[in-house]
Amino acid sequence: MSEDPPDSTLTTYTASDGDNLAVQDWPLPEDVRPRALVIIVHGLGEHAGRYDHVARRLNEWGYAVRSYDQYGHGESGGVRGALPRKHRFLDDLADIVESTRKRMPGIPVVLLGHSMGGLVASRFVARGIMQVDALVLSSPALGTRTTALQKLLLAIVPKIAPNFTVGNGLDPQLISHDPQVVAAYQADPLVHDRVSGRLGLFIADGGAKVIAQAPHWKVPTLLLYAGADQLVDPAGSRAFAAAAPGQVVTSHCFEGLYHEILNEPPDMAAPVYAALRQWLDARF
Repeated sequence: MSEDPPDSTLTTYTASDGDNLAVQDWPLPEDVRPRALVIIVHGLGEHAGRYDHVARRLNEWGYAVRSYDQYGHGESGGVRGALPRKHRFLDDLADIVESTRKRMPGIPVVLLGHSMGGLVASRFVARGIMQVDALVLSSPALGTRTTALQKLLLAIVPKIAPNFTVGNGLDPQLISHDPQVVAAYQADPLVHDRVSGRLGLFIADGGAKVIAQAPHWKVPTLLLYAGADQLVDPAGSRAFAAAAPGQVVTSHCFEGLYHEILNEPPDMAAPVYAALRQWLDARF
């Protein structure tokens, strides 16, 4: 694009449950019609602001971008790492999609979900909650590395203390090969490491529900995942790709990359962005 997009804007949206959600927009210049509007759904413990570089790249390609801090994350309301009811994340995403369509009628809507955000976005599509035009999954949490003891605890704790939170046990060193990305993540005051029993169960059980719906998948989907992911199990992505119709789901595994494939060093992330742009531009 020849004209620089305006700066991002931060607003507050009141969700149907009454909690405030922090919403960030990266618009295009007023005289430019977006090819599509990409809604980014972030992962566990992080926030929308970590996707500023992704949003600006999408702007350069002609796409407007919106993201939001999920309940209990970033600058949104709620207990850090808690999930007050099992469908809360899905309902919040429905609110965001609906408000976005009203704000930008006639513009195609694409969901881009990373990690837990990929699980939220794919469950949203699997349940047919609201129509979207396309889905992009970045290292989605469709498979987890849950031990037998953790599975036992997840069967018990949500029933007796659903919103009691503990450390999520994720090693920040495994998010990216880029030490600057890791350092920024560790220093970010809006990043947290909390997870409740109910949220843990949502993540642990959710992938199987998405994979079960994969044979009936109808929304055009781009699946991008890391072959060296040690935070989520890439076997979940492989199972989804194998079960879904090949003409609907396009899958790319990037061998050697860590979990945050969009935050790897430039030479490692370049093929990821190339695949993303090629797929989007072919459709919008």
